[in-house]
Amino acid sequence: MATSNNSQEDPSGATINRRAVLASLAGLGIGTAVFHRALAQQVTTSSVVTTEMIQHAEWVAGLELAEEDRAAVAGKVQSALQQIEEMRKVEVGYDVPPALLFNAAPTMQHEATLDRSTVQPSAETIKKPAGDEAIAFLTVNELASLIRTKQISAVELTKLYLDRLHRLDGTLKCVVTFTDDLALRQAKQADDELASGKHRGPLHGIPWGAKDLIAYPGYKTTWGATPFKDQQLDVKATVAERLDEAGAVLVAKLSLGALAMGDKWFGGMTRNPWNVEQGSSGSSAGSASAVAAGAVGFALGSETLGSIVSPCRRCGASGLRPTYGRVSRYGCMTLAWSMDKVGPICRSLEDCAIVFGAIHGHDGRDGTAINQPFDWPLPGDLSALRVGFIEEAGTPPEDRPELRVLKELGVRLVPVRLPDTLPVWAMTIILNTEAATVFDELNRNNITEGLNSWPNSFRQGAFVSAVEYLRANRLRTMLMKEMEALMSGIDCYVGGDDLAITNLTGHPTAVLPDGFDQQDDVRTPNAITFTGRLFGETKLLAVANAYQQATGNHREHPAVG
Repeated sequence: MATSNNSQEDPSGATINRRAVLASLAGLGIGTAVFHRALAQQVTTSSVVTTEMIQHAEWVAGLELAEEDRAAVAGKVQSALQQIEEMRKVEVGYDVPPALLFNAAPTMQHEATLDRSTVQPSAETIKKPAGDEAIAFLTVNELASLIRTKQISAVELTKLYLDRLHRLDGTLKCVVTFTDDLALRQAKQADDELASGKHRGPLHGIPWGAKDLIAYPGYKTTWGATPFKDQQLDVKATVAERLDEAGAVLVAKLSLGALAMGDKWFGGMTRNPWNVEQGSSGSSAGSASAVAAGAVGFALGSETLGSIVSPCRRCGASGLRPTYGRVSRYGCMTLAWSMDKVGPICRSLEDCAIVFGAIHGHDGRDGTAINQPFDWPLPGDLSALRVGFIEEAGTPPEDRPELRVLKELGVRLVPVRLPDTLPVWAMTIILNTEAATVFDELNRNNITEGLNSWPNSFRQGAFVSAVEYLRANRLRTMLMKEMEALMSGIDCYVGGDDLAITNLTGHPTAVLPDGFDQQDDVRTPNAITFTGRLFGETKLLAVANAYQQATGNHREHPAVG
């Protein structure tokens, strides 16, 4: 590891270095980042913080302090240095959250003992199609029908997907670790249970892939990043545990961009199966790519700021980014404690409902994970639902294809306007600041290899004062109230440039393929999103699934393999 030479010892033996000064100033909320750096540069050449140092740094930040204030600041910085150094001596694991929990719905009552869900997928029985490729692109519900009626065994299905994964991965680069031995053991157990009359539900015997920030004992959990490529965590993530209980079969740990950024990881760039010259987007890069390529039955991804929605858009998969607090993150890599969400990536939104029904709810491990009911299918009629849409200048609603489909489905359309008075993208500094805290050890030791553009983001985060971080979260409260007012009159809305808004407020979004573009010989999918109320996944998925069934674009698949 690289170490800093920017330090000296004071007469009492306390280390004074530039980073400690910056941290202490940030904690005090004094001045700006420019002021912090100017003062820190001076402090590193002396063992004592003086009033002259404070004065010399003032002009950089446009500040003018009284002499007594300079003395007070100097004294505070000096005393804070020792406190910071004492805290730095304590080793803090990556799995330790701060003693603060974000609540996306602070006025909502939560019951830890509430039943998590009732999920009854459509009970269709299908005939086994001819050929492995046709089977590979079936939905979870259709695969479940084949297994339930014993037209295919879990072992046969698992071998089919393992074969596709091994064959396609050289092109797609979507797998970090194959779990063949585990998968075949789990598949055999699924078949044995079915033979004895035990059926665990619609995920019984269905092969799936885990984004490789989801821990599973006995296998590496690399976070897609070079510094962690040999990391093995002796825990099982709650979502993996619940899928084990549902009888699903883990066939691979799938790629993610380094530390959940983009589609580039230490094994290369994960590819879009519709256009292998193009990356799959990220950070749930391998999950979306493998699902779209028919290489797994379904996958799990995670999102902090687009990491489910973006790769699903690119690869033509169907995804659900659940409400913040719906799904436990225990055993999953933290990027930002107050923004991370885990959700399903599938070939249909009904599949997302099935998987979501298995993984959501309180677990006693993640303090943000709570129970709220989820029922599938919708216990009611679509005609009772109100769907918002964002008006487009120059295009009347009747000329918009997506609104025509929704009108034919019988929902009531309501024009809405997304919050536009707050600097929403500026508020995403919350993400960088929390991420800089999570990975402070990398930053302080100047570890940059294989981290994409994270190093500069971490450095930025180290310069954000506690005052400004909390100011951003106060603006976040204002944004949450604006979204609460918007959603009070509708059940969900379609479209909208809301990626930053909804990741800050915690609202759930469903994404699905919606038509295709053709350029020369390359055909690539478009996508559409629906965003619902907090903990309103039932109605959100009901509308989005009805739209999907009416348009049928999820039945298209790329010519891979």
